[in-house]
Amino acid sequence: MIDMDTETRFSVKQLAAMAGVSARTLHYYDEIGLLRPARDPANGYRQYDRPAVLRLQQILFLRELGLSLEEIREVLDRPDFELVAALEQHRQALRARQRRLTRLLQTVERTIEHLKGHTDMDSHDLFAGFSEEQEKRYTAEAREMWGDNEAMQQSQRRWASYTAADKQRIMDEGKAIYRAIVAAMPTGPASDETQACLARWHQHMRYFYEPTTEMLRGLGDLYNDHPEFAANFARMHPDLAPFMREAIKVYCQTLES
Repeated sequence: MIDMDTETRFSVKQLAAMAGVSARTLHYYDEIGLLRPARDPANGYRQYDRPAVLRLQQILFLRELGLSLEEIREVLDRPDFELVAALEQHRQALRARQRRLTRLLQTVERTIEHLKGHTDMDSHDLFAGFSEEQEKRYTAEAREMWGDNEAMQQSQRRWASYTAADKQRIMDEGKAIYRAIVAAMPTGPASDETQACLARWHQHMRYFYEPTTEMLRGLGDLYNDHPEFAANFARMHPDLAPFMREAIKVYCQTLES
């Protein structure tokens, strides 16, 4: 165990190995002023004391939660930032993620057993683990791509205004739409059946925000390019994400024609 008393100092190499990051990452954090180490007066080498190590831990926690480096700087440099309160919030967020990942892992394991012919599985079970948190991520990703404009802010207020029953109904509707799209896949992305499903999907997105055709196309790319989204769609059907992207392109062309 590495001593973490107030006198301990770590070199870049030592801290990089301890935290599981590269030395270049620590250099970069220093360059942008996110994590400033002290300097050894004898040779000018970087030295990280206990507060710097704890700050790095916070940076890595917040990166894991999806914040940008600029957002992390704003959080950590706030005058009212309090380390213990931040750690308690991290603990809650990580426990929530742990519960969600446990549900998704159970769904994957049951799906594997089902595909191997070992167990029966209701089609509704294929979507176990997809929660309100998953649906809200659509809005968060959209805000990251298109900015925190008035439309995005309205979407946050819109979702917050729903009752628990409303939210459950929206979740159930979304799952039904994706099941319908999977069922329509053999007909092709441009078929009337698929495009009718896309119209339902478009309407469903309005529970969160009013999407432009640019946003809809962006969602098609997001489903394919974002690792977590791609994995979730693959659990429904291995080809669903690329199918959705093509179907969305056809749908948007129709809207614009």
